[in-house]
Amino acid sequence: MSAVTVERETRATDLPPLRKKRRPFGLYVMGAFTIGMILYLASPVFLMILYGFNNIQGERQVPKFTCCTLNWWKNILAVPALNESLKTSIEVAVPAALIATALGTLIGLVLGRYAFRGRGWINFVIFLAIAVPEIVLGSALLSMFVKANDIGANITIGYTTILFSHIGFSIAFVAVTVRARVSGLDRSLENAAQDLFATPLQAFFRVTLPLILPGIVAGFLLAFVLSLDDFVITNFVQGQTNTFPTWVYGATRLGVPPQVNVWGTVLFSAGILAAAANLIVGSRSSRRAARGVAVATVARERTS
Repeated sequence: MSAVTVERETRATDLPPLRKKRRPFGLYVMGAFTIGMILYLASPVFLMILYGFNNIQGERQVPKFTCCTLNWWKNILAVPALNESLKTSIEVAVPAALIATALGTLIGLVLGRYAFRGRGWINFVIFLAIAVPEIVLGSALLSMFVKANDIGANITIGYTTILFSHIGFSIAFVAVTVRARVSGLDRSLENAAQDLFATPLQAFFRVTLPLILPGIVAGFLLAFVLSLDDFVITNFVQGQTNTFPTWVYGATRLGVPPQVNVWGTVLFSAGILAAAANLIVGSRSSRRAARGVAVATVARERTS
């Protein structure tokens, strides 16, 4: 090959292409569709935040928006019944989420790690607990509590029945979340810890638990939110006790006070902060696990 031919080929490869490669038109369509769906789904939340600043005369919310006032934020505690119902919701959601997280984590660990007879049936029951309509579950729970009282259980229809019901339907969601996290774990990490003379308990708390901690936190947050905003099941088993959703539903007959929008904004902001905290915990756990893998690998190479 002559020097002239090589020079021509080099110049040809250095030249820019005649036409720039364009992005497929479908990418722009999917991007616009995604943004539109996000705005559509988030629009009720934006309206709720906006109407927390609605300048109206009176104590009931009206459709017309007049900008703007901080009066409802200053008088956020002006509706005692609303405050009491929100307090009840939190008093139910916190212990329900804690108990459901503890039980659901154990179930998720077993289902995600071990193969045993009856595992498929347990997965089916968990799926059934998630898929069954809430109106069916609520009526079934109410029938169970009434039947238990008929045989002398003496269960008061109110806070206790709400708590038991919320624990019952939250366990399945926590178990599914933790099971998904456990299924993606590398078992060699625990084996490496045991090769370094760690007991099974030490390997669990030093290796397994940090890795599944984001799933546990996500399960707790999911159980807490599901308990906090549940209406259908609570409406069956509440008795004379009102939670935040059931009180708001009852208030719609006369008119919802603007403080509902304020409290909704506060709860939404708390949820955003909790989700951000979960991301931070997850990233730190991943970095810690990566450091543990590096240390275990170096230690195994030195001992081999």
